[in-house]
Amino acid sequence: METSTAGRGDVWDRLAYLLVLSRPRFWLYLAGPVLVGGAAAATTLSDLYDPAVVVLFAYFLVPANVFLYGVNDIFDADIDEANPKKDDREARWRDDPVNTAVVIGSGVLGAVVITLVPALAWPWIAAHFFLAVEYSAPPFRFKTTPFLDSVSNGLYILPGVAAYAAVAGVNPPALAVAGAWLWTMAMHTFSAIPDIAPDREAGIRTTATVLGEGRTYAYCAVVWTLAAVSFATVDARLGGLLAIYPVFVLGVAASDVDVARAYWWFPILNTVVGMLITVGALWSTIYG
Repeated sequence: METSTAGRGDVWDRLAYLLVLSRPRFWLYLAGPVLVGGAAAATTLSDLYDPAVVVLFAYFLVPANVFLYGVNDIFDADIDEANPKKDDREARWRDDPVNTAVVIGSGVLGAVVITLVPALAWPWIAAHFFLAVEYSAPPFRFKTTPFLDSVSNGLYILPGVAAYAAVAGVNPPALAVAGAWLWTMAMHTFSAIPDIAPDREAGIRTTATVLGEGRTYAYCAVVWTLAAVSFATVDARLGGLLAIYPVFVLGVAASDVDVARAYWWFPILNTVVGMLITVGALWSTIYG
């Protein structure tokens, strides 16, 4: 009985660890774009239940996050020893064969997902996986190259582009993709501000460590403004909604709010903005 109880405890401990590793606060950063892309592509109510959207949402909600952040934690194990975020909100990598197998298995599952969606979506999904791996892993390890670390974070919007392509049968407007990509660049760089000190201590060069805190705020404001302008060329209402981001970052820069605290507000802000975009797309589909 004691052995059985201990075994169950070990299983629950591992599941709890993998849950923390997958960053539940950020699950919608990958799955949310699938909903937005699917809703934007829909022309009929039946399109909203397209099997490709269901499959992509299910995969990018949890398994893709286990893979993305698992790869990140594996290759950051040494430098994460000095990262204070790993003390409470996140977890340091536990290097054992089971955890490694779960991360690899989550990636393999993504290869299965590709076979379940239309071919037009395949390049977008493949690009996501390339960037998800090479952001953290050699030989490219984009996260340690200033500005490429920012650009490579377009990986977050690619599931949404794939969902749009799967439902619409055509790729989304180029300026919409550009706007979303710019949004992810600024979002990533803002999130790197709290890591400036530990990254410098570890000898890691990022956009934020090169620019410094003040100029990183400015970089984020400019890139988010460009994102809003790109979206405005597609729909003025989208541009107006996205304009909240440069205003927000300038507000944080001008206030005495701790950037590490402000960083954790973004999941809420991003969820609300994504919800409004999705509801607007649904309204257009239903009421024309």
